[in-house]
Amino acid sequence: MDALLVSNAQHQSAQSIHAANSRLQQLKMVAPGLLLSAIVAILAILLGSLPWLQSHGIGALTIAIVLGCVLGNTAYPHIAQQCGHGVGYSKQTLLRLGIILYGLRLTFQDIGQVGIAGVAIDALVLTSTFTLALLVGIKLLKMERDTVILIGAGSSICGAAAVMACEPVVKARAEQVTVAVSTVVVLGTLAIFVYPLLYRLNLHWQVVDNSASGFGVYIGSTVHEVAQVVATARSIGDDATNTAVIAKMVRVMMLAPFLLLLSTFLARSKKCAAPRNAPKVAIPWFAVAFIVIVGLHSIVPMPQAAITQLLNLDTLLLAMAMAALGLTTHVSAVRRAGYKPLILATSLFGWLIVGGALINRLLS
Repeated sequence: MDALLVSNAQHQSAQSIHAANSRLQQLKMVAPGLLLSAIVAILAILLGSLPWLQSHGIGALTIAIVLGCVLGNTAYPHIAQQCGHGVGYSKQTLLRLGIILYGLRLTFQDIGQVGIAGVAIDALVLTSTFTLALLVGIKLLKMERDTVILIGAGSSICGAAAVMACEPVVKARAEQVTVAVSTVVVLGTLAIFVYPLLYRLNLHWQVVDNSASGFGVYIGSTVHEVAQVVATARSIGDDATNTAVIAKMVRVMMLAPFLLLLSTFLARSKKCAAPRNAPKVAIPWFAVAFIVIVGLHSIVPMPQAAITQLLNLDTLLLAMAMAALGLTTHVSAVRRAGYKPLILATSLFGWLIVGGALINRLLS
């Protein structure tokens, strides 16, 4: 009996040692790529804090993908073999963690501040923009479905963050994600200069509510990125900025149900294509976790210092994911995408301005 116990103990000890060695080996494999992604991300965060870039709505995530693309097409190919595992880990696992922590920026109380009308405006802008993306991109331009979905999500929800959140669901290629991010970032940056002009024109035409707060809802429901919303609304005033950010946060909150519906839609489309080997619906669990985090943030008091630190971590994780995406993107592949993605994104940008104004006028 004693011999059996000793044998079992030795076996368990050997298994523990083997598991520890395996984890150590995995850590050694991902460490170089994680370090590279972190260095690029930290540099992007530092550059993103510069006042000039902030005033133009150019944040750390945008800078991270640009820096990643520069390195990805110059120095990175020479060290890709050593860094590939860690870069892939940043692009996949860290991205999901970043999306989950993004929920700390939101609370369900935000919905109450914009009211039912604000929620309805956001929902209708989202659904109409994404539907238009599918019609124009797939039916008219004959583009690849995954690219259309990414550009549509980025335009209709929250820019680069939405594109990155959809990537694991659609299993898109790196160049497709980069093309989508690039188009929504460029046109979202253009909005910073266009919307203040629209505000002055609206004072005379009164297409939408011409108050600063009313126009802020219009900005929040139609401009791509959160940083771009802030930069755009600041040129109008504090009231516009406050309502724009709240409207935008409610729109961002719709990301999780959108991902769940998208996952179901893609699974059903595969089922129709191959009914005998129909895959099960792949629920994006990070989207569910995102909703849970929003709920906890809404009902559980947390020290502001802790939230600030977690949001800083979230920015780092998302920037690392963006950097990794850039590192694995080849300019030649982006060039082969041609002019169609830009035509699609520009069409959606025009709809957000014109259609978004009509939706705001009807529902506000």
